[in-house]
Amino acid sequence: MDSLPIWLLVLIFVAGAAVIWFSGIQLSKTTDVLDSRLHLGSALGGLIVLAVATNLPEIAITVSAAVSGSIGVAVGNILGGIALQTVVIAVLDAFGKRGTGVKPITYRAASLGLVLEAVVVVAVLSVVIAGSQLPSGLLFARLTPDVVLIAAIWLVGLFLVRRAGKGLPWHEDGAAPDTTTPHPSGHRTRKPASPEQMSTAKAVVVFTVAALLTLASGVALELAGDAAAKQVGVSGVLFGATVLALATSLPEISTGLQAVKQGDDNLAISDIFGGNAFLPVLFLVATLISGKAVLPQANASDIYLTALAALLTVVYAVGLIFRPRRHVAGMGPDSLAVVVLYLIGVGGLVAITVS
Repeated sequence: MDSLPIWLLVLIFVAGAAVIWFSGIQLSKTTDVLDSRLHLGSALGGLIVLAVATNLPEIAITVSAAVSGSIGVAVGNILGGIALQTVVIAVLDAFGKRGTGVKPITYRAASLGLVLEAVVVVAVLSVVIAGSQLPSGLLFARLTPDVVLIAAIWLVGLFLVRRAGKGLPWHEDGAAPDTTTPHPSGHRTRKPASPEQMSTAKAVVVFTVAALLTLASGVALELAGDAAAKQVGVSGVLFGATVLALATSLPEISTGLQAVKQGDDNLAISDIFGGNAFLPVLFLVATLISGKAVLPQANASDIYLTALAALLTVVYAVGLIFRPRRHVAGMGPDSLAVVVLYLIGVGGLVAITVS
């Protein structure tokens, strides 16, 4: 693909991104149906199935990069994707629901369950930073202790979020007293499937086709994007953390906008935090495939992106606790702070990559 002209590479990249956008919508819709029909439960269906479904582009890119030995692309895409997907909340805040009297998204969706999900994200990212300092020789059965701990924290986080959804020893079970969201516990809760919905068999077929299209598009994005970045002289780390991360975040944007328009603000934020907590688990997959310790190979820009993602997550955790009422520049002050910090962070990333 390196021999293709730049215009064709851009066309392939745009086409792949478009397929991911529309496939992401179908994945979300069919996950709803399968959750209800198969009685998967909120934690298994909402936080595992949907997290995997909407992150299929990252899974495809990670597998492709690990097989080809391009670990830097995989690491940069995962860590840059977490930071950028956190900024998606600001996009949902600014464009999801507008009008007189509409309060910021962290006011409408505030709950201790969402704060707990943010804590899980920060915990996973902390292990990523710590794992990057370990020696690369700590490899046993094609695994390293850092990636195993990341997966364990993710699983424990799922358990805690599910338990929080059943009730917390706080006023109104941890929900803010005046929230109107359908699912104040902060995670997806399914309604029984209505007769008008597609059949279970059709949902399985649509989900499978959308998943395969997303996987194929993810590989196309990685190959075309990497080749285009080389031709224009952009570093793989910078490209993976910005343009590629944005393209692979399209499922979260499409499903998030749909959730906000339906009045389910908690679901929109929960799916972002759930996906961000799941993404570092892909380091375990990359380690298994490559047979090498992945995190010790992380460079300064990767650790920088990890710290940036943790900082952005903390900003939203604070926003969920303090619940800002007013908009600033068309969004909540916490969303504005996240956008500004991310732009500053990208400037720092450029400085790191060119030095």
